Amino acid sequence: MQKTVNATAEEIDVNNESKANENQSDKTDSKKKRRGISKQLAAMLITLGVMAALNIIAWRSVSFCDFYAAHIYPIWTATYGRLTSIFPFSFGEILIMIAVFGIPASLIALIVLLIVKKGKRKKIAKIFGFVYGWIVAFVVVTETLNCFILYHCSTFAELNGIAVTEHTDEELEALGAQIVDEINAAAEEVHRDENGRFILTADLDDTARNAMADLSSEFKNLDGYYVRPKSIYCSFFMSQMDLMGIYFPFSMEANYNADMFAAKQPATICHELAHTKGYIQEDEANFIAFIACERSDDPDYRYSGYLSALTQVRNKIFEYASYEEKVKFDSSISELVWNDMEANSEFWESVREAEDTVFDSEAVSEVSDKAMETSLKLNGVEDGKKSYGRMVDLMLNYYYSEDK
Repeated sequence: MQKTVNATAEEIDVNNESKANENQSDKTDSKKKRRGISKQLAAMLITLGVMAALNIIAWRSVSFCDFYAAHIYPIWTATYGRLTSIFPFSFGEILIMIAVFGIPASLIALIVLLIVKKGKRKKIAKIFGFVYGWIVAFVVVTETLNCFILYHCSTFAELNGIAVTEHTDEELEALGAQIVDEINAAAEEVHRDENGRFILTADLDDTARNAMADLSSEFKNLDGYYVRPKSIYCSFFMSQMDLMGIYFPFSMEANYNADMFAAKQPATICHELAHTKGYIQEDEANFIAFIACERSDDPDYRYSGYLSALTQVRNKIFEYASYEEKVKFDSSISELVWNDMEANSEFWESVREAEDTVFDSEAVSEVSDKAMETSLKLNGVEDGKKSYGRMVDLMLNYYYSEDK
């Protein structure tokens, strides 16, 4: 009887010791989890802190930005850009769709879980908090490394030794006349439908990348790997935003509107490819795209480049020209070119007048316009969307500078 009592006491001691060990193990695991969470939070804050520091340096040091654009940024293009180029679709568009639909759905899931799992609310909130936190960190990192720093580099003219001078109205009009002569001739070389309107026969991939790469012997930072241009699946929504192309910093992709008038596509793609080489300013990307298209062996690309340049030069001349001068200029443009200019205008008008759309085109366009204007000004482009027109100044400096 005594032995039985002793045995029971020993079992009780063993059980107590086992429970103590389990409690100690639970405490250790809990400490590890807390340490893990603390490390994760620290990593996130360090990441955001580094990006904030890089942005501050970028605003204060042009030489830092130039070094970054020439030596560091190409690494991201050749690695991350090469990776996203593997996908036949726009990876950036997929990420946007996930954000648009996934984040609201996850917020609903969060609310439901907080109601149902009352005892685990703190744990659930932390998990979702870190998920959202890392999403923000990803956007901040990719925007900083692939976009924000690049806004503060030296200008294209400064990097490539193009003298910046004042030009006369006569020089602008001479440039306009030159563009008109070139586009009139190019209009005869492209394929057309029964209505005399442009038909695209060139590819929108290798020809664009080769045209851009061919500029590397003359202009800086245009060598190396070029990402694969991709059309946007939701191109109509893109049209509603008045966008022909878009560079996604968070996916390193050059995307274009597949619905827009075809004659505009080659120049647009070259424009977006210029962004992927670190030339983030819109006027500079316009100029680079024009030069790439102008020098291309493909007639579609040459015509597209001249059509893009004609629009900008014509707008600049019309800022001061008299009615008679405007009529004279327009009358010098061939009927074939006018066919395409009208077809382009009709496309954008059809977008504005479209019915039974998910979102109102006018509202989407207004929001997009304000967002673009705000983004440009926040990155130091004081004249916002008007900066697109500075392409003409670059053209004048390039063709009519004293050094040429």
